[in-house]
Amino acid sequence: MFEIILAAIARSYFFLRRFMPTAIVIDAINMRRGLKWGVPAMPLAVPYALAAIYCRSQIEAGGSGWLNLLVIVCLWNTLKLLLIGPISLLKLIVVRVREAVARRRMARVLLIEGAEPIDERMLVSGRS
Repeated sequence: MFEIILAAIARSYFFLRRFMPTAIVIDAINMRRGLKWGVPAMPLAVPYALAAIYCRSQIEAGGSGWLNLLVIVCLWNTLKLLLIGPISLLKLIVVRVREAVARRRMARVLLIEGAEPIDERMLVSGRS
């Protein structure tokens, strides 16, 4: 019985990771190319917050109690999209520092090996 429950949870988790809009956006932002889009993606939280407010007002007006689940989902998505901005900025800073350190190390290794001095900007652009 436990295996059936675990399998159902795993399948639903992977289904949600693949097809839910906020999961797709956050996965795209967490890649190296997408780190710069974390802050511009933060306003996507506004429609989810408005949907949560609307569902909550429907519940208070006598609507179905199942709308509470939608409120929770909308608030969770709002929180995820609001937090991805600062998190992606921190990740971008870390990645850029690591890339700068790697460029400096590569230039130092090339100088030690006797290669002619090169400009660090040439390493970034790929030209030599």
